[in-house]
Amino acid sequence: MKEVMAIVRMNMMNQTKCALAEAGISSITARDCLGRGRGLVDMNLLEGAEKGYEEAISQLGQSSRLIPKRAMIIVVPDKLVDKTVKTIIQVNRTGKSGDGMVFVMPCMDAVRVRTGEKGNSILDDV
Repeated sequence: MKEVMAIVRMNMMNQTKCALAEAGISSITARDCLGRGRGLVDMNLLEGAEKGYEEAISQLGQSSRLIPKRAMIIVVPDKLVDKTVKTIIQVNRTGKSGDGMVFVMPCMDAVRVRTGEKGNSILDDV
């Protein structure tokens, strides 16, 4: 099983949730978050700040702000990872900066608190 974490635009959450449900992936957790990608950061300022240059440090505070996003966490069996990732990308890709990111991480186990069931049997299985 794998954990798929997707960071998407706030206004894309409902469309993403519906597309995942249509694909048979209904179990998700979502939360508000703030972030920015590297495309919105002046790398010269960042490098200067890392070297301790006061001018760069003072200008960093004026650079791009953190943008409200939505983080979704979806744990799926290995066979549904590609389908999950493709669905998220298909819904959220506009070709513009800020479309989001998808991370896939190993998940060792899962336990349903109510019943004590463990493993893949508690996950969506399409």
